[in-house]
Amino acid sequence: MIFNRNIVLTGFMGTGKSTVGRLLAAELGRRFVDMDVVLEAQYGKPISAVFAEEGEEHFRAAEALLCRTLAADPGLVISTGGGALLNPESRAAFSETGVIVCLMASEDEILRRLAAADDRPLLAGEEGKRRERIHALLRQRRAVYGSFPAQIDTDGLKPEEVVERVLLAVEADAEAPGLIRIPVQSPAGMYHLWLGDGALAHAGSLLVARGIRQGRAAIVTNHMLSDHVVTLEASLESAGFEPVRCLVPEGEQYKTLDTVRDLYDQFLAAGLDRHSPVIALGGGVVGDMAGFAAATYLRGVPFVQAPTSLLSMVDASVGGKTGVDMSQGKNLVGAFKQPELVLMDTATFATLPSDEFRSGLAEVVKHGVIGAPRLFTQLEEEGPASLVQLVAEAVRVKVRVVEADPYEQGIRAALNLGHTFGHALELVSNFSLRHGEAVAIGMSAAAAMAAELGICDAHLAERITHLLRRLGLPVQASGYAVDDIYAAMGHDKKRAGKKLRFVAPRALGDVIVIDDPGEDVVRRAIRSVVL
Repeated sequence: MIFNRNIVLTGFMGTGKSTVGRLLAAELGRRFVDMDVVLEAQYGKPISAVFAEEGEEHFRAAEALLCRTLAADPGLVISTGGGALLNPESRAAFSETGVIVCLMASEDEILRRLAAADDRPLLAGEEGKRRERIHALLRQRRAVYGSFPAQIDTDGLKPEEVVERVLLAVEADAEAPGLIRIPVQSPAGMYHLWLGDGALAHAGSLLVARGIRQGRAAIVTNHMLSDHVVTLEASLESAGFEPVRCLVPEGEQYKTLDTVRDLYDQFLAAGLDRHSPVIALGGGVVGDMAGFAAATYLRGVPFVQAPTSLLSMVDASVGGKTGVDMSQGKNLVGAFKQPELVLMDTATFATLPSDEFRSGLAEVVKHGVIGAPRLFTQLEEEGPASLVQLVAEAVRVKVRVVEADPYEQGIRAALNLGHTFGHALELVSNFSLRHGEAVAIGMSAAAAMAAELGICDAHLAERITHLLRRLGLPVQASGYAVDDIYAAMGHDKKRAGKKLRFVAPRALGDVIVIDDPGEDVVRRAIRSVVL
């Protein structure tokens, strides 16, 4: 459903705003307005000449006036100049009457697209300085560009493909204003991840839109999340659901079949039937157990993920893997259970302990190494523009991988970077190490092993370890025996037969799976992170 609000395309120069805008307007039968073209007509000269003769401040004032004028005229497709929405009044004006979609591209792609351009006043000067200027401008504008929920990376896409994604973003804004909608194609069909501040308040309407029958709904959570439970319950009740709280204890040590058995009892006591949704509100432990219970109660009931930690948002809640631990290792009993939808409310971070948030950053770094070099570089510098952007970029990496390999038969193994070492560390520590902490140490070990084997250069291994340390994550552990860690790897469910399986980085955005690199190599990698 496309409504009559304006569609405003913004973003840095060279991201395709004008080209995409014309195609979009033609498809929708709307009038297209390119703000730069309008302003050049008003001045009777190129914008570069306006900058040179009148000054940037004069131009920005005229640009802001045009924004206010266009915002009052409905049903347009508007392409803004790259700096137009740096003005907060202009952003507010367009937000009131339209949907703002920010187009993005990598620095390399922007440089390529603008190679022949000689009419960009902010890039005037020596050709060799263009990359530096682009990098500096993007850093200056990162907060503004990152504030728009709807962001589309245009790298590698044809203009027609960008148009399709803009239309999806506009539809999502109509369904849940202010939230990002990320589609996921699974073997069970398409579902959506809804991401943003306040996502839980949309839960009821989004469940109804998904076709989930109103009636009893189980909220599986723990006693630490009472404030968020109240928000979720209110949204469900307003949409005609009857929420029932089903409590589980907090902590990895309780992720067992005994806890799931208790959940079955709670489901039966609540009178849940085969159409009653099970909603997991909590971290990865809650999501894993609730998902496994939903997959097996009455041979399967609808499942909804509502992750409340950074770790569970960027990792555990995406991909359909559920399960519980055994004494011999993590997640040895489980099932694939795809959710009906995922609600990622970044407002829940306000009550997340700092150590838990920091632990989740390990998985964000992992996703940066696997498939988001720009995210990795941002973390090395001042970080992404917002928490929503951080989560969205990390989540999109996992979505791409799980769509290509939903049952972990091939490339999905890449998501286990650092996990063979990390899971063994968790086991020998009796889970006193948080998952993210163990994965951070495991990534450092995997990077060291990759450098020793010549898979990556030593500089990349140093960058990975340095970034983890910079984010306050551990890269070494003390008090554990190398023999014990090596033995614990024998229980890892990701091993190939009797061979240990590892993921190693080759470059940012490029990892490789290694089977059985040799016991001596593995032990040296362990020693590199154990004090």
